[in-house]
Amino acid sequence: MVSIFRKTAVAAALSTALSLLPYAVSAETIYGAMEKAYQNNPDLNAVRAGLRATDEGVPIAKAGYRPRISATATGTLTRLESEQGPLAGGGTATEDFHTGSAGITITQQIFDGFQTLNNVRAAEANVFSSRESLKANEISILLAAAQSYANIARDQRIVTIRKKNLAFLKEQLNAANARLDVGEGTRTDVSQAQAELASAQALLVTAVAQVKQSEAVYVQIVGFAPKGIKQPSPASKALPKSLDQAVAKGLREHPTIAAAQYNVDAAGYGVKSAEGSMLPGVVVQGALTRNTGNSPGSGGLDGNTASITARLEIPLYQGGAEYGQIRQAKERLGQQRILVDSARAEVQQTIVTAHAQLEAALANISANKSQVNAANMALAGVIEERKVGQRTTLDVLDAQQSVLVAEENLVTSQRNAVVASYSLLASMGRLTIKSQGLQVAEYRAEEHYEAVKDKWFGLRTVDGR
Repeated sequence: MVSIFRKTAVAAALSTALSLLPYAVSAETIYGAMEKAYQNNPDLNAVRAGLRATDEGVPIAKAGYRPRISATATGTLTRLESEQGPLAGGGTATEDFHTGSAGITITQQIFDGFQTLNNVRAAEANVFSSRESLKANEISILLAAAQSYANIARDQRIVTIRKKNLAFLKEQLNAANARLDVGEGTRTDVSQAQAELASAQALLVTAVAQVKQSEAVYVQIVGFAPKGIKQPSPASKALPKSLDQAVAKGLREHPTIAAAQYNVDAAGYGVKSAEGSMLPGVVVQGALTRNTGNSPGSGGLDGNTASITARLEIPLYQGGAEYGQIRQAKERLGQQRILVDSARAEVQQTIVTAHAQLEAALANISANKSQVNAANMALAGVIEERKVGQRTTLDVLDAQQSVLVAEENLVTSQRNAVVASYSLLASMGRLTIKSQGLQVAEYRAEEHYEAVKDKWFGLRTVDGR
């Protein structure tokens, strides 16, 4: 017979399992999960903050176009002590003199070998690259939300299946005990039923623990506890008609490739900026100074000084650092070009893999449904044969195990089809809030960029911090 300890464990597991079953009220959909993740995921919000910081690189680079203004003020106090002769009465005479100046200097770079121009263009390319990287992160988070939703749906259904299995095995144990009491069964039959029941109890507890783990991942990604999770269907919006179409669209639209191409642009401008250090530079500086004082020779008069200076600087040799910087920039440009090829290869490989997984999952669903039907028919037949003495309790238990495995395989293959379909969209760069019709406000990165790209001054961020 089942021990008291085992009965208590089963009751606790069943109670927890019941609390994890889907609710009809406030049911969450897979689209709702993606919407919440798009709004609340902290990793995604951190990437958005990083993009806003990257936006500031443009006004920083544009500072090379703008004048630099500085003000200076100096003051000097001089005390002169002199000894007087006998005719002047002797003693020491003290006299204070002071001088002071205040001025303002304006420096304007007229030409710097196009370094500022290329630095601005590189900063703009970095912004565009970061935007594409943000899109890639958004796709990754939406996929993670869909996957975590499908995982919970799978795990909750497995809990339900294992509950049914546990109830069936309890009936078999009761039947084995009843047959033993009337002399038609054996102690072995009872022991076999007890062993299978204990194993089913452990399986149920494991399934409940797995649901809790999947829910924890869901909360981490989505930001809210799951409610009323239902079995989702594979993605249908924006799916390609063929593998070739998927690869073509992925290579054309995936943000990772676009980000790599913008990085090539930024590196190219970096080369031009480095080469600009070899060109002449022209600077104009204007200064206005107010002088005051009563020092000897100043006549005790205040005066103003104004000057304008133009400076032409032609670099001839700067220790060789300029040559190393140019070579370094060219190597980085070559690296970024290689990374574009790497990004294309990775996207293509991911698309092919996701497409193959989707095809396999859909095929497995059909096969597993047939397996479930056949296993249930076999179980019913074995039970009937046992009634006339042609089968044993062990045969019934083995047949029930086949049913359990078939049903769990079906649930797993259905989950795999959902995840593979959304993975295919993600690998193509098409898992977006627009393509899936998500009811959530789109984050518009260009709004922050437009607000800061031409700012001359100001300490506060666009949102007032």
